Amino acid sequence: MKRIMVIGSPGAGKSTFTCKLQPKINLPIVYLDRLFWKALSKPKWIMDGNYSNYLFDKRLNRCDTVFFLDYDVQTCLDGVRSRRGMQRPDMPWIEEKEDPEFMDYIRAFPVKQKPKIIMALSQHPHIKLYRFKERHEANQFLESI
Repeated sequence: MKRIMVIGSPGAGKSTFTCKLQPKINLPIVYLDRLFWKALSKPKWIMDGNYSNYLFDKRLNRCDTVFFLDYDVQTCLDGVRSRRGMQRPDMPWIEEKEDPEFMDYIRAFPVKQKPKIIMALSQHPHIKLYRFKERHEANQFLESI
């Protein structure tokens, strides 16, 4: 046993079970609630990534600013290709080869994911939205602050 999930309904005793299991097998505990909810409850943070199917609305409720890097498909595909073989702080692995399924996801993003993002953003008028269509726009913003 190296990677273990303890799942169940809230109140089932997942944390209690985990605390009792941990000293017996000597693995570090990772509490998803601490990672997710504790991070959201902090007064300041930058959250990198869409994961639009993972409580996207709740994350939008907690944020005050969104930077939407709304780039064309080719720019995004080129970006993925340019990072191949590089160590990155946001990923615990190095992408060694092109993943066709991932590239297809990027190609479909403007039709499948982007409308959902735009709809969700429209339902959160409290958010300051920065929407950049090209990299140079984002770079100019970063240079200006």
